Amino acid sequence: MKLKTRFPTALPFLASVILTFASLLFAQSDEGAVPRGWQTHAEANHYKSTPRYQETIEFSKRLDAKSRLIVYKSFGKSSEGRDLPLLIAASNGEFTVEKAKKSGKALILIQAAIHAGESDGKDAGLALLRDIAITGSRKELLRDAIILFIPIYNVDGHELFGPYNRINQNGPEEMGFRANSANQNLNRDYVKADTSETRAWLRLWNEWKPDLFIDCHVTDGADFQYNITWEYAHHQDAHPALREWMAEHFEKNVVQKVEKEGNLLTRYVQMIDPSEPGRGIVSFIATPRFATGYTPLRLRNGLLIEAHSVKDYRSRVRGTYDVLNHMIAEAGANRESLFAANRAAEAYYLDNPVREEVLSLKIGDGEKMIDFKGFGFDVGVSSVTGGKKLTYNREKVTYRIPQYDEGLPDRTVETPNFYLVPPQWREVIDLLDAHGVETSRFSRAKKLKVRRYRLKNPKWAAFPFEGRLNLSVRTEAFEEEVEFPKDTVAVPMRQVNSRVAVNILEPSAPDSAVFWGFFNAVFEQKEYGESYIFDQIAADLLAKDEDLRKRYEKALEDKDFAANPRARMRFLYENSPYYDQRIGVYPVGMLDDASVKLSELVQ
Repeated sequence: MKLKTRFPTALPFLASVILTFASLLFAQSDEGAVPRGWQTHAEANHYKSTPRYQETIEFSKRLDAKSRLIVYKSFGKSSEGRDLPLLIAASNGEFTVEKAKKSGKALILIQAAIHAGESDGKDAGLALLRDIAITGSRKELLRDAIILFIPIYNVDGHELFGPYNRINQNGPEEMGFRANSANQNLNRDYVKADTSETRAWLRLWNEWKPDLFIDCHVTDGADFQYNITWEYAHHQDAHPALREWMAEHFEKNVVQKVEKEGNLLTRYVQMIDPSEPGRGIVSFIATPRFATGYTPLRLRNGLLIEAHSVKDYRSRVRGTYDVLNHMIAEAGANRESLFAANRAAEAYYLDNPVREEVLSLKIGDGEKMIDFKGFGFDVGVSSVTGGKKLTYNREKVTYRIPQYDEGLPDRTVETPNFYLVPPQWREVIDLLDAHGVETSRFSRAKKLKVRRYRLKNPKWAAFPFEGRLNLSVRTEAFEEEVEFPKDTVAVPMRQVNSRVAVNILEPSAPDSAVFWGFFNAVFEQKEYGESYIFDQIAADLLAKDEDLRKRYEKALEDKDFAANPRARMRFLYENSPYYDQRIGVYPVGMLDDASVKLSELVQ
């Protein structure tokens, strides 16, 4: 009806051609350039608002019902029981894992609204799928790619809707909340996997094994001219083949194409001091708790899109749309080289089970000078706090500043041939299973010489972080013969998910099971001795053990210690054969002998 009203000369075919051509003129299909009823909520409301959860589901289901190119499904349940939405865009009915893999196309997983107030990716992705399925202006993307799109990942946080959730963000008028309904930041949960959302996401990843991952966000921080910032693992946190592919195809090709659409892009911005731009920018290195820090452990590239929160909502959504459009096209057109990079990463870890693994990186002092497109600003005094007040103006200024992007290994470890996890540590074994780590169980008890750690100087955080009290320890390696019971879990390092296993099972890893508190029980003393009984035992030990006596006398030189009978008795008890020597000993064993085969170990 709308076409007849707008084109009364009875030329419906010409009208449809004009509409299709008009949609191609825009980086994102503009209002009026799509059939009636197919504008997204954001487009129809001139980017003033974003749809609620139910509106998003309804639009997604309409795409499914209208087009043979789209399937809507749920990939799991949220903490509150809501469906986690997934849209699959594919041609030729390639909506199952089997058909997708046989197609030879690049499989791309895109997620939005993991921080539910950051809805740009949701509105951009819905428009892109609409342009694939309805207007047809982006249909060619499916020639070489299959798209898995999660429009809202944090669905419970999305419905904690309101105008006050993101004070730094310039629109939409109302938005969701950063954390989920249990106050968990899902973008810190990728390793510990405490939430039902993360467990569902891991099942989705394990099933589909995508070739490329894209995570859509909105950044805060300093004001500058760029409407889109980006990042990916480009140091030793990713295999060289992966980072080289991104440098060649994303940085050299996609960035330029997106900027030709009218956007301005730069690497993710962390200014050392926004009031002194001359001090420079420091690169962000994501640990595995973050989505784009986790996917390199799964030997896949993860692209982080961070629209700039101070820019208007239209500019951010359209810019995100452009990145998605051109990144999908680039990955599809160059899918063979993408597959080759992924295979090279997998082959390395299959061929090198015993290796040096970089657990964490730090930014070095190496710098390069860059031109940074910022704004002028004034630094005054706040009338509210009396402190420094930064006020940006609209004067465009290009600053010549240093960028610190030198990633240096901070913590490394020599990986064993196998990790051995005793069966009583069920929560950790379940975590390995959730991540798709290959494991096998002992068919009988075995005594083995292994490397272990004493976890020294344990210090728990004073306040919880993501629902847990984080633990820092110092490790001290030693060797001993240990009897591992039947059903002990052997974790071989000759597997594609070995990096995940290392980052869970090495206590020094930044997101290890030790760090997240999975092994807290090893620090608890369960047996003890009454002083009126142990007093005579202690006296006998001092009389018989010259080394103990010398250490005790040395300790008594400390006046505070000497004046504390309880501390003195504690010292002697901890140095007696009655003290539980397992306290603080990491129960996971590391079997370093590279000649041991899995079949020999578990039979």
